[in-house]
Amino acid sequence: MQKDPGFAMLEKGGLKLLLNAPGAGGAGQAMPDGRLPQPGGWNRLIIEVEDLDKLVADLKAGGARFRNEIVEGVGGRQILVEDPSGNAIELLEPKRE
Repeated sequence: MQKDPGFAMLEKGGLKLLLNAPGAGGAGQAMPDGRLPQPGGWNRLIIEVEDLDKLVADLKAGGARFRNEIVEGVGGRQILVEDPSGNAIELLEPKRE
């Protein structure tokens, strides 16, 4: 699947690979402090969720650390939360068509 020039999804069996070009919106957007995606620090797991707003509220109440606020991209709404070691995990609520 290719949504636009900046995003593509490859799927084989049960594995999905989501690709987003830097600056293309969604996961490619700059962080609030102006940092842009770059090799070596922006790789992450993506966990698909049903209700992003509720999950984010629950995680914030539990003290989770987020790198940004919820953003809307071509594939849906997402946010980056850090695991206890500081690794990025993307929580994605995909667009339903």
